[in-house]
Amino acid sequence: MQFRRLGDAGIKFSVVGLGGWTTFGDSITAESDVREIILAAYEAGVNFFDSADAYARGESERIMGRALAELPRDNLVISSKLFWPMSSDVNDRGLSRKHIMQSIDGTLKRLGTDYLDVYFCHRYDPETPLEETVRAMDDLVHQGKILYWGTSEWTAAQIAEAVGLARAHNLYAPKAEQPGYNLVRRRRVESEIIPAVRQHGIGLTVFSPLASGVLTGKYDDGVPAGSRAARNQGLRDTLTEERLAAVRALKGIADDLGVTRAQLALAWVLRNAEVTSVITGATRAEQVAGNVRASDITLTQAQLDEIDALFPAL
Repeated sequence: MQFRRLGDAGIKFSVVGLGGWTTFGDSITAESDVREIILAAYEAGVNFFDSADAYARGESERIMGRALAELPRDNLVISSKLFWPMSSDVNDRGLSRKHIMQSIDGTLKRLGTDYLDVYFCHRYDPETPLEETVRAMDDLVHQGKILYWGTSEWTAAQIAEAVGLARAHNLYAPKAEQPGYNLVRRRRVESEIIPAVRQHGIGLTVFSPLASGVLTGKYDDGVPAGSRAARNQGLRDTLTEERLAAVRALKGIADDLGVTRAQLALAWVLRNAEVTSVITGATRAEQVAGNVRASDITLTQAQLDEIDALFPAL
């Protein structure tokens, strides 16, 4: 396993992380299965584990927390997020000071830890003054409940404003951004987000690096029963013949390297120095070892050019 700093911060993340979105507490509810996957990840060198309060309405945090409790806390980098509604209460959502202060305590209890390494604002909140959010996050750092805070799916302008407010008022600025980024979703991150985070010393922890499984080749011959695309019309709509042809062609490059398409897609994301870690999912322990192997893959410029021809940044 390789490790990278979070932007210009001192903390280091495994370049391959493990997340609980759509899996832990959702498609996987057996505690023994989650435990097996998390322990396999740790044994493979993963130190970064990501969740969010909205994942399975808190169950992802709870079930991950019970497994993570078996591991030495000092060796772990644990993150979670807040923004989405957690109940019907009008204040149980967004990035207000009230919601932030209440949400962190619920997240820490569910995860069974005294602090988070990173706490993400899961989306931008247009209904709350940004200074209110930045000051609340700064207070959490001073209270010892979080070490760093970050953003997720914010625009470059929103990130820059948060950094500017923090610096103007001597507050802790965001040190992480968590965008969706992969071969089929790359233009915004590459043209807007990467230049912004490079300027501000922010690291990227990327989600959906395999485009919800599309880049693994699982849809080469149609939509398997029980797959995510079978349950999600929006994902099925992205499975155009042009895209599937590009995914099939990716197999030739992967075969030449002696790796899978999933490993190649992860290595492609990691080619960016601004990417601190790719957040992967797993439904079986053996998938973890395959994902981790991506950290050892080096792509030549010729291979990158070939991939760019298949998946242009449109």
